[in-house]
Amino acid sequence: MRAVLNGLELAISSTPESEGVINITLDIAEECMQKKSFSHDKGGDAHYDVLSAFQKSIRGSDVHASLHYLGRLIEAGDLDSIARRLIVIAYEDIGLANPQAGPRAIAAVEAAERLGFPEGRIPLAVSVIELALSPKSNTAYKALDQALSDIRNGKSGDIPNHLKDAHYAGAKTLGRGVGYKYPHAYESGWVDQQYLPENMKHKKYYRPKVTGKFEQAMKQVYEKIERQKNNPS
Repeated sequence: MRAVLNGLELAISSTPESEGVINITLDIAEECMQKKSFSHDKGGDAHYDVLSAFQKSIRGSDVHASLHYLGRLIEAGDLDSIARRLIVIAYEDIGLANPQAGPRAIAAVEAAERLGFPEGRIPLAVSVIELALSPKSNTAYKALDQALSDIRNGKSGDIPNHLKDAHYAGAKTLGRGVGYKYPHAYESGWVDQQYLPENMKHKKYYRPKVTGKFEQAMKQVYEKIERQKNNPS
């Protein structure tokens, strides 16, 4: 806003009057503001095209295109859309490959909102570069979407009795909570027992990737548990 006001003041002071009127043309305004005009309709198709290109550029790890589209959104003054898109990208496209990208994206957005433009562009640039150059994984939300799809299609089943709430009188007489194995009572902190309903006990949703070190470590734990299930000692 300061840049706009300064440019307008310069344009008025440097443009001669004609019949008592100062006519500020686009060329004069651009020259005084030292930048080309930028047309961006926040409610139009072009706006959503920029947002789409912004997310897809980050997902595709093209840091230069990511910064270009961030610049377009900044020129449009659309901090709200930038904020929402950065946060969803951090969790949708980076996810478990770099779990700290989410909290850092939120921190960058909060910093930008507190600073406002033009200074707000600085934390946004840091976040965009990190997200673009982070390893990518969509395993978390894809796994949940598959679980939601099963539930919405009537695939659920009864909760195993040993997992049901037993914190009330008479629960055990109904078999609720009976036979539950408390994982912390075992040396490894894990014990084999059934958690999914009987009709879904072999269902698998999560398929780990190895794009980032964090998810590589999770994959090792996941595969160890799977081996123990398949080969109980």
